[in-house]
Parts: sequence; C-alpha cells; structure tokens
Amino acid sequence: MVWGVVGTNYDKQRERMVRRQMENRDIRDPRVLAAMRRVPRHEFVPQDVRGQAYDDGPLLIGENQTISQPYIVAFMSQALELGETDRVLEVGTGSGYQTAVLCELARQVYSLERHASLAATAGATLARLGYANVEIRVGDGSQGWPEHAPYDAIIVTAAAPHVPEPLLAQLADGGRLVLPVVEGDSMRSQMLLRITRVGDEYPVTPLIPVVFVPLIGRQGFEPHTDIGDGGLL
Repeated sequence: MVWGVVGTNYDKQRERMVRRQMENRDIRDPRVLAAMRRVPRHEFVPQDVRGQAYDDGPLLIGENQTISQPYIVAFMSQALELGETDRVLEVGTGSGYQTAVLCELARQVYSLERHASLAATAGATLARLGYANVEIRVGDGSQGWPEHAPYDAIIVTAAAPHVPEPLLAQLADGGRLVLPVVEGDSMRSQMLLRITRVGDEYPVTPLIPVVFVPLIGRQGFEPHTDIGDGGLL
C-alpha cells in the first residue's frame, strides 16, 4: 500500500506506540502490527494535536467525534480476523485512521459516515496517502450499505443500543461483526462484541469494556445523545 512520507520523529513515535501500547498488551496478529507501523496516525488528526497523535488515548477530530485510542484500533482490527481478499464495511469513518488500517489488511473497504465534513476530510487524507481500495459514503451507518453486501467483516466505531439487524443481514456466512453495545442506562457502560455468522446462527463473544461515541441513526440513538471517549479503556 502506498502512503505518505513522514518525518523521522513521527516514525520513532509510531514505533514506540506499537511496542508499548500493542505488543506489550495482547496484539499478536503480525499483519495488524505491521499495518499499525505503516499508517501515519498524525496525518489523521487536527494540526493542533499532532504532537499527541501517538499517545495512548483518543483525540477530538471535530463534530464532537473522536479518533479512537490506537490500542482499540489495533484490538478491533485483530478481532475482525481479516484476510487479504476480504471485503469490509466500516460504520463510522471519522478521521479515516481506522479506515486506513483496514485498507492495509483487506482487499476493499466501504465506509459510512454521517457527518459530511468528516467524510470529505477523511476521503481527501486517504487519497493523498495513496489508499485506493476504499469508498466512502455519507449516510446512516446503522442501516449498513446493502448495495455492496455481503461483507466478510463489519466494524462499527460507535456504540449501539442493540445489534442492528441490517448489519447482521449484510454479513456473509462466516463473516465477523465487531461493535460496541451499550449495557444498561449509561452510555459509559459498553461492551465490545464479536458476532460471527454461522449459517442462520449468530454466536456472540464479549471482548472488552469500552467507551465510544453513540451510533446515531434509525437502528441507533437519537441525535444529541451524550458522547463517549472513542474507545478509551
């Protein structure tokens, strides 16, 4: 995959991020680790916070949205168990950072974002860095993108009140859906789930507690729901 030239300081920060935040935890997939080493995270954050791009936490990117904690990006990518020929649906383009990681791991990525400004910025950044295997559309991510279904994997980077039925319907047999779901009445009580389609069955595996911004849409929350922290553990 083609990507932008970055300065030596950012290279060192990114390598430190991978070693301390991922390899020292439980990220073991060599393809995910390689992708995290390649994608220049600082290119996907606002200029005024680029010095924090490789810190162990989320950052605001505008529209009350966040770029997720790097570890969470790696963890969710690993949980998808992506192959080089897989087709992936991403719900919540945001800054485009997770999108770029997916582009490194899969053949084709389709990404939905409800904020037109974020979709435009992410698309421009991805194009500038040479990622050509992605399509971005502005729309209600909770409804999925049925025109390109079925998908080998679906990732949702916002917390849903329940598992959206349209996303389950758009999974290929053997496909994996990874998403945060709110438990109880507090937006800060969320569990990251992995759901695998096995014929007409959808076994669920709870992974880790997380805190994400809410998924807004017909199968999600109403607008103006209180936000979370973008996957911060």
